[in-house]
Amino acid sequence: MKKQYVIGLDGGTQSTKVVIFDLEGNLVSQGKKDLQPMHMPKPGVAEHPGDDLWDSIVAACHQAMEHFSGDTCSILGIGLCTIRCCRACLKEDGGLASPVLNWMDLRLAYPYEHKDPQVRYVTTTSGYITHRFTGQFKDTAANYEGMWPIDKDTWQWSEDPEIIKSYNVPRENLFKLEMPGSILGHVTEEASKQTGIPAGIPVVATANDKAAEALGAGLLPDKTALVSLGTYIGGMVYGEKNVTDANTFFTNMACIPNEYLYESGGIRHGMGTVSWLRNLFGEDVRKEARSRDISPEEVLNREARKIAAGSDGLMTVPEWLAPPDKPFKKGVMLGFHARHTRAHLYRSMLEAIALTMKNHMDAMCRDLCIELDQIIVSGGGARSGLFMQIFSDVFGIKAIRNEIMDAAGLGSAICVAVAVNAYDTFGAAIEKMVRIRDLFHPIPEHTSLYNKMNQKVYMHISGFTDSILEKSYPIFKQ
Repeated sequence: MKKQYVIGLDGGTQSTKVVIFDLEGNLVSQGKKDLQPMHMPKPGVAEHPGDDLWDSIVAACHQAMEHFSGDTCSILGIGLCTIRCCRACLKEDGGLASPVLNWMDLRLAYPYEHKDPQVRYVTTTSGYITHRFTGQFKDTAANYEGMWPIDKDTWQWSEDPEIIKSYNVPRENLFKLEMPGSILGHVTEEASKQTGIPAGIPVVATANDKAAEALGAGLLPDKTALVSLGTYIGGMVYGEKNVTDANTFFTNMACIPNEYLYESGGIRHGMGTVSWLRNLFGEDVRKEARSRDISPEEVLNREARKIAAGSDGLMTVPEWLAPPDKPFKKGVMLGFHARHTRAHLYRSMLEAIALTMKNHMDAMCRDLCIELDQIIVSGGGARSGLFMQIFSDVFGIKAIRNEIMDAAGLGSAICVAVAVNAYDTFGAAIEKMVRIRDLFHPIPEHTSLYNKMNQKVYMHISGFTDSILEKSYPIFKQ
């Protein structure tokens, strides 16, 4: 039987990845393009410069297609997954009227304001990219998190005029909504010319990036959680209904129609902070990486493995990007001693991420009356065996690392496989396309130390430091 392929597009905050898989979930070819630095001229503003989202897709598509040795006629379709909680304002012809607002932009915490007469449509990043590929004004329903008049029970626009009015986006300015796993349109000749993706193949709806990642990681109903190590780090468990009155989590529409994910509190600029720390160490780390033919991250991982659990008392609060309602929050490192090295700083940052996510997810699980017995860790950070072990030790349960760690692209590809009837159900596709690579089990003495550290000290740090940071905020204004 002739081999067939599906393409998953994963448009993130820091880079765009385009991955071609076969129907067994094997990675066949891929392309990646880093995004340009965010345009952040002042606190609270975060815009993607120019047409960077599309330009990065074009470059990543060309890379993936150049390395693809299969028959292009056997490519069944492309699934579109892009970052959530963003806003794209489009002209009548679908072109950008202004730069896309990134989820870090504080303007997105408030309803849309119609100030530009050029704006004809207000949509998400996935809506914009769908139009670029297909010419259609359609979008997945499952990427409307934030200030949108979406009814999460029906997965359609609200029919309440007052709700539409409160979000200040007229109904005629919104795209038509489609369910994940449905065909939005087909790649146009123009899009094919720009990207190298075959013209005429189906373009398939997925969901927001975290939901597509959950699908690609194989998160299904059981006592399993997913920790997504992206620029925004989130924690998720499977959900059955739209819960609207929770205090410790919110309901996210899943990549499977009419199903949900419950998502805990997270860490803004999470893995971006790890990248910041790596870059802060400068040329010394990069030079050592080149001499040993390994990545700068692996240089730091190898050093940090030699540091005892708890980083010899160095503790970090990973608040490098403040939430909109508490702009005074800042990152904190405390407990410095002359014995501390860059390896201590690096390990302390990894421990901070794991501890913070455990506290967020413990709160969610208490409200849901569930007890986890394993976690899946996905994203680039999962490549670090040290980070995986820290997660297992902190959570006190086994941590799973899948063969495909950048799971959003695989989730997008799974949606394609279902849309074109290569698999009858999402569950059948997951069974064939998602595979575990290895497991990490908690080291009891490490778990005991982290529990003591967390309960007695770590979870209380912000209660003391926030008041100081709030007093300093008016002085520095950023």
